[in-house]
Amino acid sequence: MAVAGVRPLLQRALQHAAAKPLVFVLALMPFGLLAWGAVANTLGPNPAEALIRGTGDWTLRFLCLTLAVTPLRQAFGLAALARLRRMLGLFAFFYGATHFMCYAWLDMGLDLALILPDIAKRNFILVGTAALVLMLPLAATSFNRAIRALGAARWQALHRAVYAVVLLGLLHFFWMRAGKNDFAEVGVYAVVIVLLLGWRLWRRFGRR
Repeated sequence: MAVAGVRPLLQRALQHAAAKPLVFVLALMPFGLLAWGAVANTLGPNPAEALIRGTGDWTLRFLCLTLAVTPLRQAFGLAALARLRRMLGLFAFFYGATHFMCYAWLDMGLDLALILPDIAKRNFILVGTAALVLMLPLAATSFNRAIRALGAARWQALHRAVYAVVLLGLLHFFWMRAGKNDFAEVGVYAVVIVLLLGWRLWRRFGRR
């Protein structure tokens, strides 16, 4: 009874004109805090590493948030949540691109002669770069005009690549932490991603 009473309030809040601007500001806050930390020199003894790790963490978090929209929308009857999915996906790409740029600039000095061999040599950077490349067409087609141009079926098929992206992102994180034998946080993301993808498999095949 209480849930039924709260649902219309949440639905109205999500449909409010201020909902998208508010989510935009909240999604941009981690970037703002990292940028401010770099300017104020409060990111610790290795600011470059803090920026690279921080933007990478938020890439994976926004991928999980994007994938969580559909299960939450269907489980709680909050259709208006779908309004936020595209923005969350674009923020995942934004943080992923920023993550790569921090690596390319702060670690490699934007020197392609160093960047390309490093990508080929280190597996965790290779799969991370592959995930970012896969995100490019998704970000480029996250607009109504692209949906009309591709057609709904082709657009949906293309955007299923987000499942490969999040798995590559998890593998990137796993291999990055493997060097330090620190898998606790990796395990948390793995459980979340397995639940999000498992729910989709169950919806597609299990209920038959």
